[in-house]
Amino acid sequence: MGRGKIEIKRIENATNRQVTYSKRRSGILKKAKELTVLCDAEVSLIMFSSTGKMTEYLSPSLNGNTKRVYDRYQQISGSSLWNSHYESLQNALNKQKEINKRLRREIRQRMGEDLDELTIDELRNLEANLEASVKVVRDRKYHVIITQTETTRKKLRNHTEQHHGLLREFEPIDEDPRFILAGQEEDYESAIELANGQNIFTFRLQPSQPNLHNGGGYHCHDLRLA
Repeated sequence: MGRGKIEIKRIENATNRQVTYSKRRSGILKKAKELTVLCDAEVSLIMFSSTGKMTEYLSPSLNGNTKRVYDRYQQISGSSLWNSHYESLQNALNKQKEINKRLRREIRQRMGEDLDELTIDELRNLEANLEASVKVVRDRKYHVIITQTETTRKKLRNHTEQHHGLLREFEPIDEDPRFILAGQEEDYESAIELANGQNIFTFRLQPSQPNLHNGGGYHCHDLRLA
């Protein structure tokens, strides 16, 4: 029995539609390749499925140059494929030029230039915009100043606390009367009086040892326990 004729209309079932597209796409690609080999034809084929997937075939003799096919089509058919695209790009370019021109004019006006053609209402609006801009800049400046001031104060407090801590560490050593180095005779006598019977150790440099006064080396016999 022969295969029944299929009615050519859109297949409503999405799965069946995709299966049919896949089968017929393979058949069209096969025919395109056969035309290229058998008839030495230049074939360019582009297909898009309903899901947006693209399938492309280009005859090997075209060396992958699809533009060559489009240029040849335009030359033979006398139509242009790019006019509408060029027009769209030109319109977009013109709009960007107008926007750029307007922005440059606004910048010059904010700098006090090109004000002659402005009406009184436009000048008032410009003045209000400038005042609002100045307020934003001033608020930001004050915020930065306050932040930097607080940071500096914190650093100063930390340094002050470290300084006081170092002073507290060295105060007991400086005030402890048990360790006194008497370098001169009066210092020695004062140390003796301060001892007053307590366990205080004092040391006196002997004048008979000039090396000690001249920065020479220290030896155990150069110090005498008073």
